[in-house]
Amino acid sequence: MPSAYSVRRPVVNAYLVRERDRRRLRDLLRVVAAVVPLGLGLAGYTWMQLETLRVAYRIGALERQAHELAQVERQLRLEASYLASPGRLSARAHEELGLVEPAVGQVIFVEELGR
Repeated sequence: MPSAYSVRRPVVNAYLVRERDRRRLRDLLRVVAAVVPLGLGLAGYTWMQLETLRVAYRIGALERQAHELAQVERQLRLEASYLASPGRLSARAHEELGLVEPAVGQVIFVEELGR
């Protein structure tokens, strides 16, 4: 014999309307208001660290380039001093151009031209 408690009846909820829980929305807004500043702060910190790393790499590359340029400058100065040495210029003038030192009578001084 079935009891009254074991009989199931279908529930008719045709007119049942679900309301929004305003407390749940407020709680969600509170969580978002707390998490967004933390996320922005973390994103800002990460950006600063990445920017610092990028600048450090750039500084290292510029220092290497400055060192290389200083070496090139040193080599060019040495080469310029070698090429401009009077002994070398005199030897080249004798060998390649066939120039000789002028005789005493061939030299005209600027003071003599003014008289």
